[in-house]
Amino acid sequence: MLAASRVSVLTSQVAKQAVRVAGQRKAALTAVRRRGNVSVRSIQSVAQTDRDTITRLLYSIGTKREVERHLRIFSSSSHPSQPAKFAVIKVGGAVLDQIDELALSLSFLYRVGLYPVVLHGAGPQLNGIIESEGVIPDYIDGIRVTDAKTLQIARRVFLEQNLKLVGALEKLGTRARPITSGVFTADYLDKEKYRLVGNITRVDKRPIEASIRAGALPILTSLAETPDGQILNVNADIAAGELAKELEPMKIVFLNEKGGMFHGITGEKLDVINLDEEYEQLMKEPWVKYGTKLKLREFKELLDHLPRSSSVAVISADNLQRELFTDSGAGTLIRRGYRLFKHNSIESVGADRFRQVIHDRDPEVQSGVSSVTSVLSDLQKTPYTIYGDEPLDAVAIVTHPEGEVPIMTKLLASRSGVLNNVVDNVFNAIKKDHRKLFWTAKVDDDNRLWHFERADGSFTRAGKSLFWYGVQDVAEVQKIVKDFEAKGRLERAYLPVGPSAPPQRAFPGTTRSYSTLARRQVPSGSRGYATAVASQPTSTEPKRLALIGARGYTGQALASLLSGHPYIDLTHVSSRQLAGYPLQGYTKSSIIHSNLSVEDVECMEKDGKVDAWVMALPNGVCKPFVDAIDRGAKARSSGESSVIVDLSADYRFESGWKYGLPELYGRDGIRKSKRISNPGCYATSTQLLIAPLLKYVNTTCGPTVFGISGYSGGGTVAGTNDADGRPTTVPKVTPESLAGGFRPYSLTDHIHEREAGRHLTSLLTDPTNPMKVAFIPSVAPWFSGIISTLSVPLSEKVTARDVKALYEEKYGGEKLIHVKASVPSLSDIENKHGWTVGGFQVHSEGDRAVVVGGLDNLLKGAATQCLQNLNLALGYDEYDGIPID
Repeated sequence: MLAASRVSVLTSQVAKQAVRVAGQRKAALTAVRRRGNVSVRSIQSVAQTDRDTITRLLYSIGTKREVERHLRIFSSSSHPSQPAKFAVIKVGGAVLDQIDELALSLSFLYRVGLYPVVLHGAGPQLNGIIESEGVIPDYIDGIRVTDAKTLQIARRVFLEQNLKLVGALEKLGTRARPITSGVFTADYLDKEKYRLVGNITRVDKRPIEASIRAGALPILTSLAETPDGQILNVNADIAAGELAKELEPMKIVFLNEKGGMFHGITGEKLDVINLDEEYEQLMKEPWVKYGTKLKLREFKELLDHLPRSSSVAVISADNLQRELFTDSGAGTLIRRGYRLFKHNSIESVGADRFRQVIHDRDPEVQSGVSSVTSVLSDLQKTPYTIYGDEPLDAVAIVTHPEGEVPIMTKLLASRSGVLNNVVDNVFNAIKKDHRKLFWTAKVDDDNRLWHFERADGSFTRAGKSLFWYGVQDVAEVQKIVKDFEAKGRLERAYLPVGPSAPPQRAFPGTTRSYSTLARRQVPSGSRGYATAVASQPTSTEPKRLALIGARGYTGQALASLLSGHPYIDLTHVSSRQLAGYPLQGYTKSSIIHSNLSVEDVECMEKDGKVDAWVMALPNGVCKPFVDAIDRGAKARSSGESSVIVDLSADYRFESGWKYGLPELYGRDGIRKSKRISNPGCYATSTQLLIAPLLKYVNTTCGPTVFGISGYSGGGTVAGTNDADGRPTTVPKVTPESLAGGFRPYSLTDHIHEREAGRHLTSLLTDPTNPMKVAFIPSVAPWFSGIISTLSVPLSEKVTARDVKALYEEKYGGEKLIHVKASVPSLSDIENKHGWTVGGFQVHSEGDRAVVVGGLDNLLKGAATQCLQNLNLALGYDEYDGIPID
């Protein structure tokens, strides 16, 4: 999170510096012109110096090579006959409230000679004015019903916002032209239903191209006209799509506040979506619904009309330069891509095509060290798999003899394969198949940084670097390398000589990954054989997990998280309702739901079929399964039991079970335990809120916590079957039933009240005087996320600063806890894996403190915390598989 914010700040600073430099150059150019009798060549020289200076500023957000490559490609995309081929940028109305940041970003592009076509909406501004003038907004199917009065206001607002943006650009010395009519022709979408709303039938690009040829950025609104001249309102996203279909630009950029699209369960930003490869599966994911599903469908329809070189980007205004000029990007990139393949023979790829790729791209063949024939001959000596895409823009060869660690012997990409990140798609397809991988690259490789960013470790000798992932233990790396050398799979030049230094850049960034899941970052250790070694020895041994009760939201969230875990494999998933249907949201392998009985569970434990169990069952249902596991463990010859993590409340009050809240009750006990009770969602937030203040709590009154949770916290019930006959689930509490408000429930004696008090008591200096906690929950009409407000009477006077310091001291080293000054909002916690606390206040009399904390009830309140406990109990790093916000 910190790195991301630093990059965002840096990008903004680069834009400001660019405009400042350009302003200085403009003054110099004016002075040159005033001297008179000056050749055009000298004026052009000053302009080119301006461009060169600003281009150099871009190097601070990416490498010189990648910045120049992107700039060269974008610059060559347009031609005087077709000057609008670079980009269409759609600006959301909310982004217009950040007018200065937006203007800087657009001016930056102008300074390097790029002319995007800018189209803006004005929804939030329009809503505000409409409501202030007594007009109630009316929507049907998500479309604003536009009567004459609404259209009159809309036209005024659009013109005001358009001129506001043009003025901000002109103030920075960037020429801009307002184009508020004459581009879009439309018919009525449905006059009786939506009134004055248009369906675009024609786009006239001539005013846009005339603006660019005159050296001005075209700034458009989404208003359209009928052939008879009637103005119609058109959704800005739809207008941007129709504009893109006409212009066929390289980039279609949608600027919004969030800065991308996000996974509905893990909260991770989706870096890349390859529609040809992922669209069908994504549309089946349970978290892809409502607006997300609509956007994906619209993006696919748009890109199906455009050349494959076109792509869509969803990004924030302050990260626009990083999105356009670096390989890592900053938002979400959506492209058509190509389907990937993997074949175990050259013939399946096409012998002639494959030979041509080796001939044209293999550096050893090009340098004369090897030949195409020798490469193909060596390939036949060991089992191998060829990975690639249909046009062969990226091709990789992985050799994998039975029982040995695989080696990627070739990674050959075309210019297009690098630019469009196809090489990442191929590499991540390899990662899905192989937990461990070694590969090599020359030290003068043009893309050497790419290798370092994807490796867990490396070392260099004799002009070559050896890279690997999936191995953290130094001794294991040494053993593997010696085995490679003994069997002739690796040159003896790779004897260990110490770590290699990766190439430097301003901020670490990773090129876009193919998966929606973030790669685990391994903390670097001391100097030695590997460049990245965990500071505390942890296991990398693969383990098998069974999940009992996968129908609910928590089970779905956990399955999705486990897709990104480097070592835990989900091998059995049990659900009575879904038995026989494939598990959705888990991408490591195909799993069919079963309906495991108590007897099945006992036999599986006896036979050692799994290493851990997760019970995601309703309260009061878990015990027969736990008893079965106990019986199965006793029947084992070793008597050793598998790990159980129970997500229900059944064992949170049992002394024989370890209560799994690592941040408060320690990690060592969890590491040694086989029976772990996962804390409740409300109880987690409540205890984290109260713990730092225990010393100051006035126990005669006790603390009170008011909690508000999204409706997913109410659980699910069976819904109607879908079109394929698959059973579905629906929330027990629907947002419609809440009518936009809150619903308090369980006003006294909620189970989390007793749970929090019991475990906090263990932290008291005198546990014989139990801690009593008052807790009042409410359910709200958002999907997930708990906001808890603590009001605690104090035994002595403290200041708000003192209170904040207590939390910073208590949680300073915790990766999943974030302390902030302001009150946490839903955006701070929804789809996040940690707990956020802030809003520290003390009553004017100094006798009562109020603090606000929050977490996502499905993640830190359930699935993420479960994975923390699993990792600790199975010997892994606590945060394996958990994206750190």
